[in-house]
Amino acid sequence: MNSPFPPSSSRPGDGRIVTGLLPAGGSGLETMTYQYPLKLIAPSPSGDQPSILVFLLSYGGGLVAGDQVNLSIHVRPESKLSIATQGHTKIFKTSSADIITRQNLNVHIENDAGLCLLPDPVQPFEDSVYAQTQIFRLESRSSLCLLDWVTHGRSARGENWSLVHWSGRNEIWLTDPQSPARDRLLVRDSVVLSREGSNTVGRPLQEMMHNLAVSGTLILRGPMMKSLGEFFLAEFAALPRIGARDFRSPEDKAGEDCSLSEFDLWRSQRLEQERKGEILWSAAQVRGCVIIKLGARTVEAGRDWIGSMIMKEGSIANHFGSQALMCIR
Repeated sequence: MNSPFPPSSSRPGDGRIVTGLLPAGGSGLETMTYQYPLKLIAPSPSGDQPSILVFLLSYGGGLVAGDQVNLSIHVRPESKLSIATQGHTKIFKTSSADIITRQNLNVHIENDAGLCLLPDPVQPFEDSVYAQTQIFRLESRSSLCLLDWVTHGRSARGENWSLVHWSGRNEIWLTDPQSPARDRLLVRDSVVLSREGSNTVGRPLQEMMHNLAVSGTLILRGPMMKSLGEFFLAEFAALPRIGARDFRSPEDKAGEDCSLSEFDLWRSQRLEQERKGEILWSAAQVRGCVIIKLGARTVEAGRDWIGSMIMKEGSIANHFGSQALMCIR
């Protein structure tokens, strides 16, 4: 018997999100489709919610060997979209290095629109193989906040960068809708973690990661991210230089803290948090984008640090709402 419905053009793992400006103002979903193993959930927005919130999920809480996810996102002019997750994206082990789990994201953000992508980190299990590609095409007045981070695995099971291969590539393109052929590549950030590759240089991957439990990249671009980018650059410039030592006694430090402004006291406490959590980070400006690299000795320390920085500055909550920050609280 022939089906009365037209054949589906989507494949397993395909998904699409389109947001636009509502007639009464505010952002609304125009399109949201997905196929297993991808799952998308959009809670009903409140009246004063600055952006549409969509949860990016997978059935069973992770991706098994050979799964492929292909998600496209289109953020139309003056609309705003926040993407979150409900836990680590788990990458399950594979029986062969030739069976690769893939996740691809293609995003187009139009002028005066914004996307905030602050998910939980990817968690590759022992003997997993994963490849991720994320392509962002922005117009001249588009805004993007992208956090891409990966953990060392399941510490409760003794995993410590026990994966076979993990690769991630983020590309930021400046596009002109009138002349698509003149798209300009602004940033290409690639990370490859490979058991075989590290062994070829005589050092195991665990040693090359220098006891970090999480490593990540935060990319900021556009008018909505200008204040946050400047904040990270200023805080990085204010870090104590290599070799600097504080010879004051604990009593003298406590006495001086009493006379500090609220912001200087927060900075002093954050520096102590970075020391205790062994947070490593840097910030740089590249072709109009601010790129922050971070690493931490524990996943919790990394989450606390990036969350405290973003929430202290405040512009993400103002532009996208507090729900955009739920994965880094």
